[in-house]
Amino acid sequence: MVSPTVAGAVPRLPPVVTIPGVYAPQDDTRLLAAALAREGVARGADALDLCTGSGVLAIEAARHGARVTAVDISRRALWNTRINALLARRRVRVRRGDLTAPLPPGGRFDLIVSNPPYVPAPPAATVAAHGPGRAWDAGPGGRLLLDRICDDVPPLLRRGGLLLLVHSALCGPEETLLRLTSAGLDASVSERTRIPFGPVLRERWAWLRERGLLAPWDESEELVVIRAHCP
Repeated sequence: MVSPTVAGAVPRLPPVVTIPGVYAPQDDTRLLAAALAREGVARGADALDLCTGSGVLAIEAARHGARVTAVDISRRALWNTRINALLARRRVRVRRGDLTAPLPPGGRFDLIVSNPPYVPAPPAATVAAHGPGRAWDAGPGGRLLLDRICDDVPPLLRRGGLLLLVHSALCGPEETLLRLTSAGLDASVSERTRIPFGPVLRERWAWLRERGLLAPWDESEELVVIRAHCP
């Protein structure tokens, strides 16, 4: 189901440094941080941050007393996460790999957060394995990683565990909800906001219109946070 817009103050993110080539915290990061703040994090909970980037969400979970594992495929992102955890004086375990691949067998978590690449990308951009575009390009439908997260994450949640996942409405929140519900989770949209198009979407505006992902009058993008609970 899709819930109404949740109003409220967005928490201030902890200060972080972002080295070149790593996704800097933006509106989607802040929206996910707001969802995390509203849910709360139990001290001693096991938390996982997939596609951690600068590590800001991992550090926020650690600040609440969670035992945090942060995963990213980018070496540079993991170095950045280590730096920011050190500056924040928080303990964050980092693992390099493709989504859940570097996690030990049988690992389970009370909380999983993810701000994965989700921007729909033309085929020429999709194949890029390096460069800044790897932090946002996610195939023609924007679901290259989203579908994998929906398939791979539910078995990692403990009973009562929670997944918080942010992405653009251009990628089809209904598909995300359907996949997570089919996996046995109670899923809904808990947060949403609209933001002006950034430079990447402005550059791809004509292509997105051709694919039917944007209407001619669209001037902003909706971001959503999917909340999925393991009953």
